[in-house]
Amino acid sequence: MSGASEGDNRLRRPFPERWVQYYLGNPASLGWLLIVDGAAFLVGVSFYVHSEPSLADLSSLVYPLFGDSPTALALAALSVATLLPRLGERVTDAPSNRPLDVLHTFAFVWLVKYGLWTAIALNLRPDLYVGFTPALLWEYWGILLTHLFFLLQASLIPYYAKTSRGALLAALVALLVNDVFDYGFGFYPPLRYEAGPLLTAITVGLTFVVVAYAAWVFDRPEPGNDVGRK
Repeated sequence: MSGASEGDNRLRRPFPERWVQYYLGNPASLGWLLIVDGAAFLVGVSFYVHSEPSLADLSSLVYPLFGDSPTALALAALSVATLLPRLGERVTDAPSNRPLDVLHTFAFVWLVKYGLWTAIALNLRPDLYVGFTPALLWEYWGILLTHLFFLLQASLIPYYAKTSRGALLAALVALLVNDVFDYGFGFYPPLRYEAGPLLTAITVGLTFVVVAYAAWVFDRPEPGNDVGRK
């Protein structure tokens, strides 16, 4: 039993805690992570500004639903920014409350979903993306590698965050609303091809997979400590 428990924990927490403590508890490295998230967010926003349709065609109220990857990066930056007041303290002892549970859970599921979604979407039609021109090198390898960084950052969140049944349910509903907006109204991330039933089904399936994964990978608040959580 103990061996199975240790193996399970290695899957849920792939990095030694001292590494996570160094990178998220150190002012310089945490600052650089926030700068990288901010720069990537601006690149993503620029992409959606110049896409067809673009942000200019939509109400600002639905920008978070349209800009899937920038939304993931904004949530990620907000999530790690909650560590700023506790620099120098143990990352794994970061406080937990209901609003933080929701924020961290949203950041995790958006990062994982759109990191995976991008890799899947590009490889459904590799003939349109794989090539050796500068444009194609960026539009395949550049975008693929930058979105795989989403998965790396997502894997750090459960070290300092917790989730709850309410946070998981809210994340599931929000992602499903995002799916309806993307595929019911045709505002999925711009691609070189039309998203058909296969990509739609994969995207909705990813919603359930990433929320189930979050339910497994995150710790929950201790029942006795839930009293007074706000």
